[in-house]
Amino acid sequence: MSEQTATAGGKPRLGPLPSLIFASRWLQLPLYLGLIVAQCVYVFLFLKELKHLVLDANTLTEQGIMLLVLGLIDVVMISNLLVMVIVGGYETFVSRLRLEGHPDQPEWLSHVNASVLKVKLAMAIIGISSIHLLKTFIEAGALGGLPLCGTEAGQAAMQAMSELASRNKGCTTVTEAGVMWQTIVHTAFIVSAIGIAWTDKLMSQSVALSKKH
Repeated sequence: MSEQTATAGGKPRLGPLPSLIFASRWLQLPLYLGLIVAQCVYVFLFLKELKHLVLDANTLTEQGIMLLVLGLIDVVMISNLLVMVIVGGYETFVSRLRLEGHPDQPEWLSHVNASVLKVKLAMAIIGISSIHLLKTFIEAGALGGLPLCGTEAGQAAMQAMSELASRNKGCTTVTEAGVMWQTIVHTAFIVSAIGIAWTDKLMSQSVALSKKH
């Protein structure tokens, strides 16, 4: 027995089981709403860090200001990633947003699909990883000059800085092994993104060839 029946207009109508399976996509709606809540949390975090940057600008060192600014950029890039997942994912897997003709429609949304979304997410993750790696490289300049925060010397340095009402930690959490592994992970992200993009290109070419034949 066929799972589809024809309506009066000639369009196929799904049977009960296919309709239930297709309607199950709406179970993802709370997930996207949760990501919107996460977006609100990141807005609060951005304002908190921005307040810290403005109020403590006179006491912060150049390195401290640079790290705070990189932190703000990191929050913005993660927020952009959230928007991409919320809008692109909802459009691809749940329901159409019907933004055709809207002046603020993202350019990439008109041709988004699962493959394009994966590539864009991979590139966004590489951007976020780059910011974290840059922050690590900046803090790595203190290697050998500041004690590790987990050691007794590091705790004493932090206590001394707090007594001086300074925003500088007086210790570092960066190690040579940490820098090395973060670089390796960042390189792995780049290789993975290249692999995803190359696979998507091969699939697009195979689809185009199949249409010609």
